[in-house]
Amino acid sequence: MKCLILAAGKGSRLRNKVDSKPLLPVLGVPLIERVIRNAMQGGADDFYIVTGNQKEKVTSFLNVLSKRLNVSIKTVENNEWANSENGTSIYKAKNYLTEPFLLLMSDHLFDPSIVKQLIASDLGEGEITLAVDENITNPIIDLEDVTRVRYDDGKIQNIGKELSSYNAFDTGIFYCAPAIFDALEKSSEKGDTSLSGAVRILAKNGKANVLGINGSFWIDIDDEKSLKKAEDALISQLRNKPNDGPVSRYLNRPLSIRISKLLVRFPITPNVISALSFLLSLFAAGLFAFGKNYVSLLIGGLITQLASVIDGCDGEIARLKFMRSKYGGWFDAVLDRYADAFLLFGLTWHEYMINNGNLILIIGFMAIIGSFMLSYTADKYDNLMNERIASGGTWQIRIGRDVRLFIILIGAVLNQIFILLVIIAVVMNLETVRRIIVCKSDE
Repeated sequence: MKCLILAAGKGSRLRNKVDSKPLLPVLGVPLIERVIRNAMQGGADDFYIVTGNQKEKVTSFLNVLSKRLNVSIKTVENNEWANSENGTSIYKAKNYLTEPFLLLMSDHLFDPSIVKQLIASDLGEGEITLAVDENITNPIIDLEDVTRVRYDDGKIQNIGKELSSYNAFDTGIFYCAPAIFDALEKSSEKGDTSLSGAVRILAKNGKANVLGINGSFWIDIDDEKSLKKAEDALISQLRNKPNDGPVSRYLNRPLSIRISKLLVRFPITPNVISALSFLLSLFAAGLFAFGKNYVSLLIGGLITQLASVIDGCDGEIARLKFMRSKYGGWFDAVLDRYADAFLLFGLTWHEYMINNGNLILIIGFMAIIGSFMLSYTADKYDNLMNERIASGGTWQIRIGRDVRLFIILIGAVLNQIFILLVIIAVVMNLETVRRIIVCKSDE
């Protein structure tokens, strides 16, 4: 699917941040890259970017991005960008687009599902479809700048920023037949070189459709205020991960999100964060094993919980910076298993050196086995729970690594290592058995 993105404007209200709006960093990723990546996730695979202001800088970045993403990205120059409206930028790409295509704005962020819905919709001969936000009280939308839409029975009746009567917002996400170029010509002849002018011409002929986005995320980044709203919205999407356990959901995630919001602005990779979490766990295990007083035990417990919080940052950074990979997830899981083994062995050794009982070794062994088996059963169980949630089920409490490390913290604070090892051994093994029963009943 071909995709045309308008990136010729100056973005004067963000000039204090950057001299080229498409290259504006949004949580560490240039705005135009976020748009392209979201479009790719929605189904686009052949891009045409209309450039104007700072065209050399934008083109240079896009050339590198094209190789990095292994996707076709071609630039189309609009040398009239300073004295014309956005319709002129679209018309510059006329010779490249002879079949239905996506039309996006380089400063509009959106959920990829919107693009998927547009591509899947029926587009009649000579028609366009505009994704519209029917929530006209959407708190992240700038009412003074947004383009308003009035539609009826799935057809646009009017569009413009000055409409007093409207029932939707223009998201800037279009699915267009090449007929849009004829409409642009006709609108230009009337002295209106805007995209909205062309849409009004098509609307008069019943050729302008709407597709509601049903509450999906989108935002137009036009100034520093909207930039902050966009970043806050992207950060908020990290919350309520379906596979989060109760400790992650209510304690770790609120903290890790704050840390990730800072880390995302630096060139640090998720794998580095995974390694940092592991090293913290290793240090805590050393304090448990070789520390001979309560202070070492307490510090070890606190560092264990810190490692648990940091362990959530690698996935958050990966999502925010489009750095998710199968290897990264596997690498993180491997380090977690090593960390769990070291932590539980450190605690077992600590208690054994104090009380010198064989029962302690057995309990420690069962705690390690339980934690490993719980992790081993996680994929199948989590997939089952996700399927149930997708089909209308409710989220269930998940006993996992976050709970295990939190129990270690509590046991260390209370100086009750034997009891915490017993709790981990019993809870982790019983939960593993419960998962086996749940997954069996689903066959």
